[in-house]
Amino acid sequence: CAPPDAVVWPQAVGQVQELAALCYRSRVPMVPFGTGTGLEGGVNAVQGGVCFDLSRMDAITELSLEDFSVVVEPGVTRKALNNYLRDTGLWFPVGNVGV
Repeated sequence: CAPPDAVVWPQAVGQVQELAALCYRSRVPMVPFGTGTGLEGGVNAVQGGVCFDLSRMDAITELSLEDFSVVVEPGVTRKALNNYLRDTGLWFPVGNVGV
């Protein structure tokens, strides 16, 4: 396991865009981190770089009961989403639904 060279905590899409552009121009690897639920080792900074910790981007921005869709930011956890959905009769189950 290799740690990143730096960690940033953007809180808005515009901040992510600016940081990504800076990393791109400087040829610095970017390592995204959402909520830490992945099992694939995707946040391992094998070549150093900057970890984009997106956990503070945790807004639920849109819910459509008609088509069972919801728009969330990358820091939204399943538990937080289910709390939000509690009074609608819907829930987001564990697993690869729709895959």
